[in-house]
Amino acid sequence: MLPANRRALTLHTADDVALVAELATPEQATPKATLVCLHPLPTHGGMMDSHIFRKAAWRLPALADIAVLRFNTRGTSSTAGTSGGAFDNAVGEAFDVAAAVEYAEFEELPNIWLLGWSFGTDLALKYGREPSVLGTILLSPPLRYSTAEDLAGWAEDGRPVVAIIPEHDDYLQPDAARERFAAIPQSTVIDVPGGKHLWVGDAETVLDEIVKVVNPDAHPLPQNWDGPMETGDASAYADRTVAAFSDVEVPGPKRD
Repeated sequence: MLPANRRALTLHTADDVALVAELATPEQATPKATLVCLHPLPTHGGMMDSHIFRKAAWRLPALADIAVLRFNTRGTSSTAGTSGGAFDNAVGEAFDVAAAVEYAEFEELPNIWLLGWSFGTDLALKYGREPSVLGTILLSPPLRYSTAEDLAGWAEDGRPVVAIIPEHDDYLQPDAARERFAAIPQSTVIDVPGGKHLWVGDAETVLDEIVKVVNPDAHPLPQNWDGPMETGDASAYADRTVAAFSDVEVPGPKRD
């Protein structure tokens, strides 16, 4: 864990739900950009500490002068605590996205980008077109909850949409992703050869692609660090494996 100013937070939504959160900012420098992280499905182990987001918060403030705001959506637990409310199938989570962006605005954090992963990409596509948001980066988007209308909204809006697609994704592989995201003319689809949905073993590649988008002056990320560091402990999540959720049905959009 590299140096940063880390602050535990509580975000408050418009429907009166308290969300567990953390903001990590550069220890000395002014942030050049901000990531608001929207995590994978909480029904299948997704949370603010999902490994790409944890590594972003532990590394990017020091390596790339990026502020990282991550939080547990309603009903989601991590070692930092459990957010209020209950998982709402990408409906009530609209308030969660709005609360996080509003907090970033209140803190006057610069150049806000949404960073969604899996379920979080659906939240970004459905609810992310807040005025202060510069664009969105999508990791392994399944397009499970996102509708054609959501994609059309981004197409009309014109802000950048960057989809980072693993070659062996479980839901949307690169060729299919290019076809689906053709609905957003300004979108960019980045293939990651050999990658899988959960990005195990590919964190450095993913972080480098993120930095290339939000703070290109810091790209590529350095491979070495000779300054102070702390040891982070992720052992509490040893039971949150793919196998642990293999019998849990993957939820989908609510039907009228």
